Amino acid sequence: MAKNKDQIVEILKQCYDPEIPVDLWNLGLIYDIKINEKIVDITMSLTTPGCGMGQYMAEDIKNKVTSLDGVNETNVQVTFDPPWSPEMMTDDAKEKLGFSHAKVQNEASENEWE
Repeated sequence: MAKNKDQIVEILKQCYDPEIPVDLWNLGLIYDIKINEKIVDITMSLTTPGCGMGQYMAEDIKNKVTSLDGVNETNVQVTFDPPWSPEMMTDDAKEKLGFSHAKVQNEASENEWE
């Protein structure tokens, strides 16, 4: 039997989009994880459909997850349904990328006009 989802999520937190200093899990790019015996199927998205690093990230996931004891095969499916958006990121990722600060700044600016 393959590892449980929590163990796979920990591995996914070691996989990064080379253009963004946040792991794929916290970016919200991982949509689904299915474990069937010794096979792991992962559905993910990219920040944009034109991202040229999609194949690199899928291979990184395959290599790292398949290296776990009990995993013989990892399949990665890339989808754009639903399209990724910044709201899908965890709060930690938003903070690291400055999204939460920008939101606070924007709300402060809006309140000044009232």
